[in-house]
Amino acid sequence: MYGLVLAALAGALVSFFLDPDTGGYRRSVARDRIGGLTRRGRRQLERQARRVASETAGLKARTTRQDATPDLDDATLAQKVMSELFRDPRIPKGAINVNASAGVVQLRGEVEDPSLIVEILDRTRQIGGVADVENLLHLPGEPAPRS
Repeated sequence: MYGLVLAALAGALVSFFLDPDTGGYRRSVARDRIGGLTRRGRRQLERQARRVASETAGLKARTTRQDATPDLDDATLAQKVMSELFRDPRIPKGAINVNASAGVVQLRGEVEDPSLIVEILDRTRQIGGVADVENLLHLPGEPAPRS
């Protein structure tokens, strides 16, 4: 029974595409639609492959970046903090002492402006390798904080 139905469908399909009057047009439309479907599918696969490749590259970059940051010894960390902070001419170079111990940076000294103290602390926290910042900065005329 199924064989008879399949044979009837195959015969109808052949007569549909091989019809002398409109068969050529039907074949060209079918060819165009199948070509469009395959092109669309190929473009989607290419987009998906590019997305997966870029996500993989991003993960690799993030992983290598985290692994590439070595733990800095205290002297190197203090030098790095001083180098970053004293690039700004508003920060008094001789008035601030920078010490580091186990990733904790200690800032000690006198600064003219309270907003500059906040900025110095924020900049120090953003430096790689700094675990914490101990603020011992004070304004002129105020007693120095004790640690």
